[in-house]
Amino acid sequence: MKFENEAKEIVGLVGGEANVVSLVHCATRLRFELKDGSKFQKEKLEKLSYVLKVLVSGGQYQVVIGPNVDAYYDAIFAVAKIQGGNNTTSQSTEKVKLSDKILKVISGAFSPVIPLMAGSGMIKALLTLFTTIGVMSDSSSTYLILSAAGNACFYFMPVFLGITISKQLKANAFVGGAIGAALLEPNFTGLLSAEGAVNFLGIPVTPIDYQATIFPIFIAILVYAYLDKSLRKVTPQSLQCFLVPMVCLMIMVPFTVILFGPVGTTIGNYVSSFVMWLFSISGTLAGIVLGAAYPFLTMLGLHWGFTPITLQNLDQFGGDIIEGVCVCAVWAQMGIALGSYLKAQKNSKLKSIAGPTFITGFFAGVTEPILYSIVMEYKRLMVVVAISGACGGAIAGTLGVTMDAYVFHNIFSAAVMSYSPIWAYAIAVLTSLVVATILTYTWGLSGLDEEKAQDLQAMETESKSLKPSDVKMISVVSPLDGDIIELKEVDDEVFASGVTGKGVAIVPTNNVVISPVEGTVSVLFPSKHAVGITTKDGVELLVHIGLNTVMLNGEGFTAFVKQGDRVVCGQKLLEFDKEFILSKGYSLQSPVLVTNADQFSDIVMNENQTVKTGEELYKVLA
Repeated sequence: MKFENEAKEIVGLVGGEANVVSLVHCATRLRFELKDGSKFQKEKLEKLSYVLKVLVSGGQYQVVIGPNVDAYYDAIFAVAKIQGGNNTTSQSTEKVKLSDKILKVISGAFSPVIPLMAGSGMIKALLTLFTTIGVMSDSSSTYLILSAAGNACFYFMPVFLGITISKQLKANAFVGGAIGAALLEPNFTGLLSAEGAVNFLGIPVTPIDYQATIFPIFIAILVYAYLDKSLRKVTPQSLQCFLVPMVCLMIMVPFTVILFGPVGTTIGNYVSSFVMWLFSISGTLAGIVLGAAYPFLTMLGLHWGFTPITLQNLDQFGGDIIEGVCVCAVWAQMGIALGSYLKAQKNSKLKSIAGPTFITGFFAGVTEPILYSIVMEYKRLMVVVAISGACGGAIAGTLGVTMDAYVFHNIFSAAVMSYSPIWAYAIAVLTSLVVATILTYTWGLSGLDEEKAQDLQAMETESKSLKPSDVKMISVVSPLDGDIIELKEVDDEVFASGVTGKGVAIVPTNNVVISPVEGTVSVLFPSKHAVGITTKDGVELLVHIGLNTVMLNGEGFTAFVKQGDRVVCGQKLLEFDKEFILSKGYSLQSPVLVTNADQFSDIVMNENQTVKTGEELYKVLA
């Protein structure tokens, strides 16, 4: 690997692999979390030619590499035992918050689904618009088909989360998805309308509608991942293929419907009761608490606990005070998307997410994509969404805003007067929207400017540093005496096509092979007909004596090195018997190739027709 040696240097200067708690990377930098920051050798790192800058910020030790950061990141995992980006063999002495770990799992679970959620939300927004202006009927077959396309993502959320959480926890993703799917399978959902008690092996079961739920599947997959790992330790390899998934499904699906689902529902009911108690004390206090907490209840799927009370309030009183406050939290999330869009004019990734998610929230009232793709990516925005939701909630709670019809909280539900008093509703939601937009723009994403500036500076620095005079040239000398022929003229289709690497071939006039570079013997074939050398700069060379000579099984070849040996340029590697090889009918055309040429800028060939051992054969430009 080209960057292997540099990767080892970096790991050593951050205190060694045992000092690394976690490693991630962004556009230009490696971001380390370390056990002991005193082992981080900032000055030495800054002196490395391939390191552009070193920063310590926010508990992270950042090594700015530039556009090649992906390659260095991969190389570090190749040379150091940092499992899955997290060295779990030791604990960091620098505090790692439990909340950070939880948020990492939640964020990682939703990240792959965010584009789907955004696209599905846009479909729902369009359908809401079409039905509101009378272009389409909500009972037409066209509407129902498009509605299926927009609703599928949210309806089958337990399936998607079962897959993404399982992947994070290194369990079988499809078994995780099947656990989620079982909660939506017709045989189970049919129990929702079943008469009489429902039980599993005599254990009472409370059938629950799990569509769009989050909490039960999170708990279920956390337990499943542990069960899967434990079963694999005790199950014979020959039986694991079917036995482990079978046992996991037979245990986890019943446990989920007996325990995890009802627990989530019970928690949601307690939250609902607590909120109603707050309203009985003070509408203002209830508005502040509910406005601030509602987005986080939504993340856990606990907001569904309000639904029974909302429906009861609508039936008995004609209006619901809970949703009259919760609507402010929804508009606060829209404000975050709007503020992010305005702030991210030069940050295309954030901008591309913020724009569509704002539209989805504004027209359809679907704000989960905002929560999972923006709020959870920037921790300050969690404070922003709480403050802005609380501000609007306080107003709505004080003025007694109610939702008078069961609707999604979007611009259309406001237009058809689904809230009262409408003037108080307008003041409350606009307060949340404006506060969230301003706080997001001025404070919530304040680190964005610094990061963009540092990334641009790193790229500029690298661009300026890539002058022709600074291009590194690795000289490769000839391992043989002989005549040079172009690779395309070699009598072997594979070598001639260049798929095995770039270089030339030599028809040898001697019988000794020397090392063309200084490096490590990375490959020595048992047949001794070919040897690979890797240099400190990551150049991987292959010297292949003759064509199809592997068929000689080592006869006629003698090796003077073994795999793993360090060699110097000019050191004797092999001897071969030319006459014997020719007598067996094999060609002596011997390719000398750079097998990882695609990782380098260019290879400059020597124009000579013949070459002597030790003379330069070509240059590799790094």
